[in-house]
Amino acid sequence: MVSAAAAGALLGLTAALGLGLVVTRVVAIRRPRLEDRVLPYVRDLVPARRTPAPAGSRATAVVVFGPILRRAADGVERVVGGATSVRRRLVRAGSPLTLHEFRVQQVQWGLVGFALAAAYGVLRTWTRPGNPLPLLLACVGAFACGVLLRDNRLSAQVRRREAAMLAEFPAVAELLALSVAAGESPVGALDRVVRRSGGELSRELGDLLARIRTGQPVAVAFDGLAATTGLSVVARFAHGVAVAIERGTPLADVLHAQAADVREAGRRELIEQAARKEIAMMVPVVFLVLPTTVLFAFWPGLIGLSLSY
Repeated sequence: MVSAAAAGALLGLTAALGLGLVVTRVVAIRRPRLEDRVLPYVRDLVPARRTPAPAGSRATAVVVFGPILRRAADGVERVVGGATSVRRRLVRAGSPLTLHEFRVQQVQWGLVGFALAAAYGVLRTWTRPGNPLPLLLACVGAFACGVLLRDNRLSAQVRRREAAMLAEFPAVAELLALSVAAGESPVGALDRVVRRSGGELSRELGDLLARIRTGQPVAVAFDGLAATTGLSVVARFAHGVAVAIERGTPLADVLHAQAADVREAGRRELIEQAARKEIAMMVPVVFLVLPTTVLFAFWPGLIGLSLSY
């Protein structure tokens, strides 16, 4: 039979263990998690793009045709080349695609062109049998056209994005200059402008801010932006900010001057575009309106002369 002292000791030990577990759990709950301590400093980083897992027939197609597409993409890379140029354009276009994924898309576009040409060839063969060699050459040419068309579309995306960035640059530069003139640091001014604005240039500056907050020096980050961008205006802006930070020159004056230069360049481009449109507008006047006017002016005289004879 258990004595009263042993029973009391056992109950006390049980209570102490339970109290210890409660205290340990409370301390663990109150302690901030690792992500809670790290995420405020990397909140500007774009999360890694997760490709959803394919399901059903799509998963089967990926398993069956995925290796073939990858080998075809490697073949296109060997034939076309220009990997450095493609990587640079993907960065300038703000695309999340890698070089290999872009090559796979080129193969897919080429296969679409090949399928269209092959379908036309089959229909033509049914109605008018003949030599299949020209149709085969047409299919190969359609595949090449599809590959080149995807590359051309990437270049068009780059031009469209850089045109949007050029249009947004004066306003963003003025906002940065006002924030710096109000006493903000360059990083603080950049953070304020990124949070208060939207657009392609704002997203580019957001990526720049993320690199700065993850430990990259400010001047090095701006030099990297100048090296990757395809706009000379943005490159001069990034170089100017980097030099101003390194040497301590007034940053607000630099930003105001660059915004004024961009506005003046846009004004000159608008005047030149208006001059080109003015010449284009003369075409319908000379070849359509003027002949019609001459016809209406001389037609009654011609009719009168014919009646008089």
